[in-house]
Amino acid sequence: MMKNPPWDQRIARVLVQPLVRAPVTPNQLTVVTLVVALVGAGLLATGDAQFVGWGAVIFALARFLDHFDGELARQKNMKSRIGYYLDYITGAISYAALFLGMGIGFRDGALGAWSIVLGIGGATCAIVSMFINLRIDKVAELEDGEAIGYPGVAGFELEDGIYLLVPIAWFGWLEPFFALAGIGATVYCLWTLAMLVRLHRSSA
Repeated sequence: MMKNPPWDQRIARVLVQPLVRAPVTPNQLTVVTLVVALVGAGLLATGDAQFVGWGAVIFALARFLDHFDGELARQKNMKSRIGYYLDYITGAISYAALFLGMGIGFRDGALGAWSIVLGIGGATCAIVSMFINLRIDKVAELEDGEAIGYPGVAGFELEDGIYLLVPIAWFGWLEPFFALAGIGATVYCLWTLAMLVRLHRSSA
């Protein structure tokens, strides 16, 4: 159990309790989370203002639901290596789909064809970051099924910034956010790589 979990995880810990006695597994919740994320990314890819707004809501919901599988696994004592890898893969595919969806959706906007390039770049960073984080977990020798997590402060993690996607989309600021997010994904990828290098040096 995390000592200081972020606020969204604390909320998920409470909301998931009715499922503890239900015939629902953490891995099933993980798959549902991925499906919801892909639906949100698909709506963002349409480029239609109304669909984009709902796509942002649905994708943010998917990232909130991402905390449910881990909490259910802890409360049901069902943590597993398969669930650990599935959770990582689901997160990476979700963010890759988000970048690709926005890249396709903004291809007729100010960025033009560069939106596709940025989308592919962001998706690539999401996948690469997954492999780096998996390696970090192994080098850090964390307990089975536990991940090193994201940097955070005051109950909020870096990943929680994804919830800003909703007001940003509804106010029509999603395209500049997409450009900044592409840069942010690259910075995060390099940050995880630097962390991995430091861990390797300290364990050498």
